[in-house]
Amino acid sequence: MAKGLIHVYTGNGKGKTTSAFGLALRASGHGKRVLILQFLKGGTKVHGEITPAKGAGIELIRFEDQITQLFDKKRSPSSLKKSINNAINLTIEKLKHQRYDLVILDEIITALNSKLITEEDLKKVIDARRDDTELILTGRGAPQWLIEKANYVTEMKKIKHPFDKGIKARKGIEF
Repeated sequence: MAKGLIHVYTGNGKGKTTSAFGLALRASGHGKRVLILQFLKGGTKVHGEITPAKGAGIELIRFEDQITQLFDKKRSPSSLKKSINNAINLTIEKLKHQRYDLVILDEIITALNSKLITEEDLKKVIDARRDDTELILTGRGAPQWLIEKANYVTEMKKIKHPFDKGIKARKGIEF
C-alpha cells in the first residue's frame, strides 16, 4: 500500500467489529499482513470472529484480563486501567517494530470514552504506525478530533435492536 489511511467505525448501531473483521479477511485474502488488537473483550467467552481470523493467518491479540465492570462487578477500575495501559504500550511497540499492512484496534474508542486511556495515548498509537499501514479504530462515540483526523468515518446508527426488547446477544450473530 502506498499510503495507509485511518478508518473510524463508530456509533450505537451493530456492526463496527464485524465490518473491521470483514476488511481484515479481505486484506488477508490479498496477502496483506494483518494485526487485530481487541480491547475490552477479555474473559473466556469465545467470539465467533476469532476462529476464522486466525485461520486466515491474521495475528489477533485479545487482552484476556480486560473485562469491564459491566460483565464483572468485582473488577476494579484501576486494574482494568493498568491492563489497558500495558496493552497500549504493546500496541505502540508492535506498530513501531513490525510491519503490518492493516491494523485494527477494536473497541479502542470505547476505552477512550471510558477514560481508560487518554487522548494523548491514542494519538501516540496513531503516530506509531508506519506511513503505509492502514489503521481501523472501532467503538462508540468517536470524538470530533478523531473524526477530523480520519480518512474514512462510518457511523453505525441504531434504528431498532432486539436488545431493547430484552432479547439477549446470540451466539453467531452478536458475538
